Amino acid sequence: MRIDNVQHYLDQQARHHGYDSRILPPVSDFRATQPRLLHSAHASFDLSHHLVLSTRKRKGVFTSALGKALTEYWLRVAGARDFAIDQVSFVPDHVHLVVRILPKMSIEECTLSLMNNGQHFMSKHHPQVFVECGIDQLWEASAYAGTCGDFTTALLKSWLRST
Repeated sequence: MRIDNVQHYLDQQARHHGYDSRILPPVSDFRATQPRLLHSAHASFDLSHHLVLSTRKRKGVFTSALGKALTEYWLRVAGARDFAIDQVSFVPDHVHLVVRILPKMSIEECTLSLMNNGQHFMSKHHPQVFVECGIDQLWEASAYAGTCGDFTTALLKSWLRST
């Protein structure tokens, strides 16, 4: 997917899920104004991914305040683990992210870091949410991960065939 399409899709989550007409929509959005620079010796790369994490049983766990608090925590985790979070869009039962990773990190490792740290943060600071929602863990045991960038796979294949 093209990165601009993914970013637009995340910007539209409140409308897409019908929350935009509410006086206090239960959504939280973040977009980095100055994306964190990632670098690796002797390499040039852009490893951007669109992630989607769903809450356990698709329960409406997140309010706008909880989404904002978890985003702030995740940004600290990303800094410590050497990946970047460029965009986050929370709705009550799932979250979309645009993350960038270094070549030495797999998207699985990045996703598990976000999921495990999200579980830790919510268990430590908001344990009542689990009881209120009737869930034993924050996330479903799966996630969506897709690559995104300035060039689509089809465009790259076309360029490679022409050279």
